[in-house]
Amino acid sequence: MKSIKKYIFIFFSFTVVNNTYAEVLSKKDTEKALDCVGIYMANYFLPSGETFEYSMKEKSISSVKVWKTYAMETGITEADWDERVNKAVDKHYGSKYSKELTDDCHAFLEKTIPNGKERVEKVVQTLY
Repeated sequence: MKSIKKYIFIFFSFTVVNNTYAEVLSKKDTEKALDCVGIYMANYFLPSGETFEYSMKEKSISSVKVWKTYAMETGITEADWDERVNKAVDKHYGSKYSKELTDDCHAFLEKTIPNGKERVEKVVQTLY
């Protein structure tokens, strides 16, 4: 009987620990993340004549990849994410570069995704 209680306790402990650490994006955070992805993609495909630093494009496209990976980790399906990203990109595509919006998105990513800044930097390093 003691061994059954021990196994139940161990199972319960792992379940609670796993559920405690399972990250989930709230609906509000998901919407903000998608909006940021639209901004990042607009940065990547800036119309000619826009002034920008090349590193900004690298960071933007890397941030898009990190958001997608994190969305998959939190249980959002790839098909759902991609469909919603397309709408966000349509909203921002062709927009002029906004340092303020982009910086706000970077701060949001770093606050929301565990090790977000490091994850983006790692992706930047693997682009080429």
